[in-house]
Amino acid sequence: MSLRPIVLSDDPLLRETSRRVRRVSPDLQELVDDMIETMRAGNGIGLAAVQVGVPERVIVVQALKEPEEEDAEEGEEELRLGELYVVINPELARTSRETEEGIEGCLSVPGWVGMVSRHCSVTVKGMDLEGKDVRIKADGFLARVFQHEIDHCHGVLFIDHIDDPEKIWPVEEGEEEATEAAAHLRQASPE
Repeated sequence: MSLRPIVLSDDPLLRETSRRVRRVSPDLQELVDDMIETMRAGNGIGLAAVQVGVPERVIVVQALKEPEEEDAEEGEEELRLGELYVVINPELARTSRETEEGIEGCLSVPGWVGMVSRHCSVTVKGMDLEGKDVRIKADGFLARVFQHEIDHCHGVLFIDHIDDPEKIWPVEEGEEEATEAAAHLRQASPE
């Protein structure tokens, strides 16, 4: 495994539609391993292959678990990684009518976060690394992360969903997805 450089928003590659993966191969496994390492090293919670320079429809997602009351001290937010998902040729098979706004950041758009409206729940279909069909039902924050990463496969960035300059603001570079995650935890934590 190795770290790969993140493709930034000014690179035209991020605006291209990624190609479908035709077959699962050892090269694909190496790409996924590198994507996972790169995502984690950047404190990310999702990554599309195009973000590491490979315009193929492959995503990795590892959003956060909901905080459990007994796991954190009062007033303390604990970031705990949830299940790791690898989806090849991901598609949104179903989306809820309900949408909600939430904060998003992106490793390819360093130094910025914004409010984006997304479906509250989705069903994602695709393949796993063994070439088997998978369907994943996701709600809330996990649904948001899947939609964000699938957008990358279509050449769409989160900033494309923002038409009001009041809904995007700067953060410390490298803190984009941490800001997104912390906002989610504050919203999910019981008062």
